[in-house]
Amino acid sequence: MSSLEIVVRGNAREVYEPELARVRVAVNISGGQREAVYRQAVEVHARVTAAVGELAERSAVREWTSQSVWVSSHRPYNRDGQLQDPVYSTDIGVDATFVDFDELGRFVDRWAVEPGVDVGGVRWALGEDSRRRHQVELRRLAVDDAVAKAQAYADAVGRGPVVATQLADPDMLSGPTPTPRGMVLAGAPMDSGPQLDLRPGDIEMTVAVDARFVAE
Repeated sequence: MSSLEIVVRGNAREVYEPELARVRVAVNISGGQREAVYRQAVEVHARVTAAVGELAERSAVREWTSQSVWVSSHRPYNRDGQLQDPVYSTDIGVDATFVDFDELGRFVDRWAVEPGVDVGGVRWALGEDSRRRHQVELRRLAVDDAVAKAQAYADAVGRGPVVATQLADPDMLSGPTPTPRGMVLAGAPMDSGPQLDLRPGDIEMTVAVDARFVAE
């Protein structure tokens, strides 16, 4: 009797509590005087970064950057199609990574009502070390799942223990394989209330592995 070749895909999935929250704040000021618009944007930006810097000193913010600025102008049309005077705009971005979610809620609560400030949403994440550690464990679990599946197939046709001959990331084995699921890292959207109370949802990670086995 010839060896039986079995090709399967192993999967693993776990959920984890987020460790980081990344928020983007954009200062966006527009008006009819270029210099006045720019100066106002710089003043608001200075207050935002001062607030973020203070939170960083208190270890509520792990890191922050402000490395984008956009100064532009355009001439709008009115409802009658007539060209209007120029409108000048200045946009300056601030990105901050929070580790204290209570402070994050208070920060968003404060700046979301500031004229000329837009809060671009919150993205929940894991720390890099945690993410790598979880990936290692999930890959091991995905291989365990692949072995169990292959052995179940072998048992169903009366064959013996399976032996792995190939392991690979999805779609890297030769021959047809199922549609890959890959790896997913995603957070649930934030909730809000009269006084902002951010409640992060769990982050789901999934790993898939393709495996080829033989059984006698």
